[in-house]
Amino acid sequence: MAVTSKASTVWSGALADGHGTTSLDTSGVATFEVDWKARSAGGGTKTTPEELLAAAHASCFSMALSHQLGQNETPPQELRVNVAVEFEAGVGVRGAVIDVEGVVPGVDEETFASLAEGAKANCPISKALAGIEIRLGSVRLVPAA
Repeated sequence: MAVTSKASTVWSGALADGHGTTSLDTSGVATFEVDWKARSAGGGTKTTPEELLAAAHASCFSMALSHQLGQNETPPQELRVNVAVEFEAGVGVRGAVIDVEGVVPGVDEETFASLAEGAKANCPISKALAGIEIRLGSVRLVPAA
């Protein structure tokens, strides 16, 4: 059974001086302000499509890696995933870098890195972003507290 997720944006004005709000319609959990300045220059208190894309990718990758680790019979206690999406005005989204730390009893660094590569390749958001370079940055295990 397919699940459909919905979001919407209301935009006012021209690109350079306009602004908008993006809402997560399916869940209704958040509405975010967006504008071109935040997207092209960074900073500020408004989000960007690329930040939302990074959030989607981080959550998807963490689920995919959790699944890979579970299939390896070494489920994670905790995964911390950070995704950085690079945008350049006039060019578009240039790439994404995934950093992951995991507390995973019973797995070694080499296996963890291999499973992270598999998660990167098989995460549905990674597949949807096939037109850009996606790479793993820092991949490391951390001891349980």
